[in-house]
Amino acid sequence: MPELPEVETTCRGIAPYTESHTLTSITVRQPQLRWPIPAELGLLLPGQTVNRVARRAKYILLQMDQGDLLIHLGMSGSLRVVSADTPVGKHDHVDLLFDNNRVVRFTDPRRFGAILWQAADTPHPLLQMLGPEPLSDDFHVDYLWCRCQGRKQAIKQFIMDNHVVVGVGNIYASEALFAAGIDPRRAAGRISKERLARLVDEIKRVLDYAITRGGTTLRDFVGGDGKPGYFQQELYVYGRKAELCKVCGTQLKEVRLGQRSSVFCPSCQR
Repeated sequence: MPELPEVETTCRGIAPYTESHTLTSITVRQPQLRWPIPAELGLLLPGQTVNRVARRAKYILLQMDQGDLLIHLGMSGSLRVVSADTPVGKHDHVDLLFDNNRVVRFTDPRRFGAILWQAADTPHPLLQMLGPEPLSDDFHVDYLWCRCQGRKQAIKQFIMDNHVVVGVGNIYASEALFAAGIDPRRAAGRISKERLARLVDEIKRVLDYAITRGGTTLRDFVGGDGKPGYFQQELYVYGRKAELCKVCGTQLKEVRLGQRSSVFCPSCQR
């Protein structure tokens, strides 16, 4: 699943071709995604200008005067900027045509993505209960410390909860915990404030660095500019079960936390 850096990379990839440009039409070839695409988009979107491409959690927002078009990439979705005459593929479900003859094409083989509408000044229910953005000033050690108090849940699962902080998915939670030296199984409420401060710093650092590297290349993901991410080759623990730790040489271990596998170094992470 594309995570926050991949979504941010996509936002930055499509922004030069969409911001200050007017939507002339939307073509929906497959309306049945995770939720049905609102039928009224064919009337709402033409003639509206994209003021800004933004991101909230893993949602891409094309912000316009009348509201925002919300796009979620799901597990296998991608956005690509193509010319209007580019042939359509089997899984190319939606085209957004702009006045510069560019098309933002939504492709999603598994159809777990979403395209929804948020009217101006009316927050969509999917966005209302989200926690702070991890790269914002609202995510800091005092906040995380307060949220962790009394919690027995494993710290990895805790920081992956979008009600706590958004967008810290499996890959980057694993990498940040390794960098902070924290065992992913440790109960959130049993971690000192000093160690949580380091975790906050590492979450911000790892995510920010991944964005500068174009995100992490997953099997199904390609960025909005058609270029894959390059962070994959720099992972320390994620996807490296039974390999040797790049720092201490200890064999990495894998455990199950919830429904997800988690790889960590038993020597570096306590």
